[in-house]
Amino acid sequence: MPAATPPQGSGFHFDARGDSESRDSTFGTRNTVRSLMYDAQRRLTSAGVASPKVDAAWLMSWVLDVPRNRLILQDELSATQRLAFEKALARRLSRVPLQHITGRAAFRRIDVFVGPGVFIPRPETEIVAEAAIRHARQVDKATVVDLCAGSGAIGISVAIEVPGCEVHLVELDGAAVEWARRNFEEHASGIRDADSRATVIHADAGTVADPGGPLSSLVGTVDAVVSNPPYIPDGMVPREVEVRDHDPAVALFGGPSGLDVVEQVARTAALLLRPGGLFVVEHADVQGPDASGGGVVGLLRSMTLDEQLATMLPGRPGGPIFELVTDRLDLNGVPRFTMATRANS
Repeated sequence: MPAATPPQGSGFHFDARGDSESRDSTFGTRNTVRSLMYDAQRRLTSAGVASPKVDAAWLMSWVLDVPRNRLILQDELSATQRLAFEKALARRLSRVPLQHITGRAAFRRIDVFVGPGVFIPRPETEIVAEAAIRHARQVDKATVVDLCAGSGAIGISVAIEVPGCEVHLVELDGAAVEWARRNFEEHASGIRDADSRATVIHADAGTVADPGGPLSSLVGTVDAVVSNPPYIPDGMVPREVEVRDHDPAVALFGGPSGLDVVEQVARTAALLLRPGGLFVVEHADVQGPDASGGGVVGLLRSMTLDEQLATMLPGRPGGPIFELVTDRLDLNGVPRFTMATRANS
């Protein structure tokens, strides 16, 4: 993957010439950070961008190479900086994701590299990671598996925030695996500082723990499995233009009901988790307990130890796989993820 390095800028620009000489014909009198951001916000609003003020600030801080909280200290931009800002703004107005423009996405305590070929981690997924992190912190030298890891944002966050843990990041799509490996290398020192270990595994999350699979040796020993799998039904068109046009389809669509991949990762979690281990899985806001069949909650509650699983796990066929199955809301108050404990079948 090519490097995604933001352009460098000095932050301040002072022109010794008079105002009439320092005005740029392209931008008129709009030379200051404040005026350019105000204009950008207005244009982003007209284009239907959901967070115009935030996006304008992110683009400006990226062009100037300064933190957003220091934009208030900036004054005029150079002609080069103004042109860079206008080019970035034009891309955002055409609904290229902000993170594709800057090359990075913020997630909890870290930034991860993102771009074409990998799903952009969303803020709502941070609380999904939080659930796994809280559980893993209660275990000495916890083992955690991140299924459908994508950019690696969840798994890397766990490795950094849970000292002394071991994390396995599993991703099937080749393009996403390259982004995950790049992000792992970027945060390798932080993982080492936490005395943790992490590996990126190019494999199918639905079969990675089957006999002969890369994680078959961990069957029945893992403390937490966390996943943000594809869960959009195949026939549904994503509401957000950025998701529809730029996120890879393999990371979005999960079969006719949207639950095919969810069911596959739940089966893998059943294999990997020790009794009392935690499974955390993100889902769409329409797949909560009130959905037809109880959504993801209903799916996990109905899973039993079938004859195939019984050949790999202790217990009798027909016994429940998960218990204490509950659903959680995100910060917008909509169903977002399900938590379940591995039963002692």
